[in-house]
Order: sequence, then C-alpha cells, then structure tokens
Amino acid sequence: MIRSVCLVSVLCIFTSNLQIYAQNQQAGGMEQELRRRALVIDIDARVLTDEEKVIWNQVERKIAIPGSPVGIRMVGSNVVVGVQFTPFIRAQGNILVAQVQIWIDTGDGVSYHTSIQTIPIDFNEPIYFFPLGASNSSIEMLLTVNPYSEIISR
Repeated sequence: MIRSVCLVSVLCIFTSNLQIYAQNQQAGGMEQELRRRALVIDIDARVLTDEEKVIWNQVERKIAIPGSPVGIRMVGSNVVVGVQFTPFIRAQGNILVAQVQIWIDTGDGVSYHTSIQTIPIDFNEPIYFFPLGASNSSIEMLLTVNPYSEIISR
C-alpha cells in the first residue's frame, strides 16, 4: 500500500513537472515570436509657445505589435489630447495609423474633436506629427519606429 502511494506521488510530481516544462516552452516560444514581430515606437511630444519655446516635453518608448495600438495622453489646464498609434507592416509599405481625440474646455463647455490619419513609414525615419493639425503646431510629436531588438530592451 505504501509503495503504491509513493509511486502515485512520484508519477504526479513527474507529470506536473512535464506540464510546467511544456507551459514554459510554449511561453518562451510566444515571447520569441513577439520579439520577432514587435516594434519600438519612440515618441517625443512637445508643447510650444508661439515663439516656438518648449514649455512641456514628454518622451516615451512604446513596444507595439503590428495591428495593436499604443497610446500617449497629454493633459493641460484646458485641453486633453489622446493619441493612439497603430503600426502595420505590409509588403506594399509600412504604415502608422494615428487616431487623435481632443477635449478642449472653451469656457462655455467642452469641445471634442477626433481625427484619423494614415502615415507611410520607414524604419528609423523621423516623423513629425501634429495632433491639432499642421496649421496649429503648438503640439508636435517626433516619432520613430524600429524593429524590436534585445539591445533596445536593456
């Protein structure tokens, strides 16, 4: 009886270790696949005065999977700007889709604006993006998109 209990215990431990090993292998494979496909989006967002003096700056590095958005939010005293960037890797050329949402307190209420833009991209190419539009360059973002690598993640 004691031998059979010991044998069952050993078998249970052995099979649970195999299951954990298999799960770790699967997770490791998924992690390698994500690293192979992942992109790094560097975002340097700035708010400028009319004299083009930087009054606010935010630098972020986002890891993105093609087709999945990453976002940045800028909050001021009377404005909130939210931008989501979604990279797509295509044979015809890579693109970055930018969706902008802006809430402005006008004093008489809150005004809401939204836009979506498709930007052709090449890796390591600087992209200037103006969430409020090219005619209003008080907020600007400098973006670069690159493939993920071990060196970047350290």
